[in-house]
Amino acid sequence: MAPRKSPRERQMLVLESVIALVFVLVACVELCDGATVVDVYRLIQYDISGAPFGSRLAGLNHHATSLHFSPHADLSRTVLLIPLREFNISFVKEYIAENKPLGGLLFLLPQIFNFENKGEVGSNHLDGTEELLKNVLAELEQILIRTNLPYPVYFAFEDDNINAVLADIKKSDITGQPATATTGGYKFVVSALEPKSLVSPSITNIQGWLTGLKAGDDAHQLPTIAIVASYDTFGAAPALSVGSDSNGSGVVALLEVARLFSLLYSNPKTRGQYNLLFGLTSGGPYNYNGTRKWLRSFDQRLRESIDYAICIDSIGSWENELWIHVSKPPENSYIKQIMEDFSSVAEELGFNVNLKHKKINISNPRVAWEHEQFSRLRVTAATLSELSAAPELLEKTGGLIDSRHFVDEKAIIRGVKLVAESLARHIYGHQGKNIQIFADNSNLAVNPYYIRSWLDVLSQTPRVAPFFSKDDPFVMALKKELEDHTDEVNLQREALDGMFTFYDSTSAKLNIYQVASVTFDLLLLLVLGSYLIVLFSFLVITTRGLDDLISLFRRPPSRKVKTA
Repeated sequence: MAPRKSPRERQMLVLESVIALVFVLVACVELCDGATVVDVYRLIQYDISGAPFGSRLAGLNHHATSLHFSPHADLSRTVLLIPLREFNISFVKEYIAENKPLGGLLFLLPQIFNFENKGEVGSNHLDGTEELLKNVLAELEQILIRTNLPYPVYFAFEDDNINAVLADIKKSDITGQPATATTGGYKFVVSALEPKSLVSPSITNIQGWLTGLKAGDDAHQLPTIAIVASYDTFGAAPALSVGSDSNGSGVVALLEVARLFSLLYSNPKTRGQYNLLFGLTSGGPYNYNGTRKWLRSFDQRLRESIDYAICIDSIGSWENELWIHVSKPPENSYIKQIMEDFSSVAEELGFNVNLKHKKINISNPRVAWEHEQFSRLRVTAATLSELSAAPELLEKTGGLIDSRHFVDEKAIIRGVKLVAESLARHIYGHQGKNIQIFADNSNLAVNPYYIRSWLDVLSQTPRVAPFFSKDDPFVMALKKELEDHTDEVNLQREALDGMFTFYDSTSAKLNIYQVASVTFDLLLLLVLGSYLIVLFSFLVITTRGLDDLISLFRRPPSRKVKTA
């Protein structure tokens, strides 16, 4: 029998066992140390009249590869990581058009498209690289939102972590060692539930009044001018669709015009003989669905009191030219008056305003401009925009490229001056007179700090309407701001028409793991197994003796021998 070990010797054995356990744990930790977490934004998922568009899946658990993958590689279980700076639009068109299998897509966007980027903003003069990236991303976005993609598609922004991962993946692909379960590499994991459709998404319109100088006892007998802007957006990634220009610039302009006229209307001596109706409408990307429902809520008397409506849309990135879009013929007396007022003010401010007439087809549900919803109800209206032609459905609605970086607040200031001075000349009968009511350095001057602050707020707030909650803080902030400058402010909540169906899951966390190859796993298993066997043998020998260890491997005697 082996001699018993002293307490000190037993303590040493326990210590050695603990050290061995720590060694194993450290080895495991080192294997998992390559994990990185990245914020990613999912491609929108929606249906139009039952037809599916966008990305139809959210969960991701595949190895990653770059654009340098082998031409014969099977990508059905692989995430393709594509930086916009290396983007090949023909390649993506081919993959999508031919329905080639993919495990997923992850697009890397430069920081200039990040609404959280605090770098230089407000320049309308882009260098060649920025202009090219903007055009490529605009084309990519239109392809993605108009296609049914049966795999997850995400966007992320460049940073040091993801760039380092991309460099490693490229290196492996170039050397002919793509990531697989056998060779190892990087694995991208997004834990997300199956996206669910949003039940009865709502849209909210906000309106406020400035009451004109009363004629008799009823101010509603006065004619009305409506100033309107749609405030929501649509884009390839709902969590990134801030729409700084479309239509953040229009919302900012409306709020500043309301502030300026509130100063005039606060004094009975300078209050005009017009009611001013300010409307912030929702559902703009969806054929101005909210505008239509807002107008239909008016009684006939109010509708007939509207002389005309000015809709402001995308005035944040122009230089020398704006457009007034109308549905009624240019010969119409109201259209002539609008054009004369705006043209004379624009000439004094040093730029041009052009008229664009586009007839509407009542039988066609497509509504290209917000003023067309007024025209369908026989209300004279026009849209002021930097765009010379009507965009297509879900085009130029505040997508990925519409960030603060590309909006010039000076352009918005000039647009506000144009609208405010033109309205004032009409209201106070100063047509044809070179009178600046909102002159610079006066008490009624346009406030650039007010415009900048609201532009910053709008440029940091994704505004895809179906994802707004019932009492969304942003909507409440708009209501509060109108209450500060107008009277009788109220909200109108409506259900978005059933033509569109939207799905949740708009952003997620991407976990990037550096996975070892199977060969390395087997080698590590062999080393750890050998170490544990040696440790076990050592512990048995030192505590119970060599004979006990050998007896573990002896063949037990047969039952016959025992019986004999």
